[in-house]
Amino acid sequence: MSTVSVRIDETLVRAARAAAKAEYRTVQGQVEFWAKVGRAALDNPDLPASFIAESLMSMAEPHEDSTVFIPRSAAKA
Repeated sequence: MSTVSVRIDETLVRAARAAAKAEYRTVQGQVEFWAKVGRAALDNPDLPASFIAESLMSMAEPHEDSTVFIPRSAAKA
């Protein structure tokens, strides 16, 4: 993966630093995540940004850590 230097407003960097700490990401990782959410939100204007963010986070989780979805109707049977 190649990297590119980008100038970003210091206010945005401070916000990314705070969010990154809470989400256990690097500042660079936080800005990249925000960019992915923003791009997906523009591509899917009818979806809430929170749903997009949660979907992207779940897609990034290792499959070994996921739990199997069992519908309620199957659990009662």
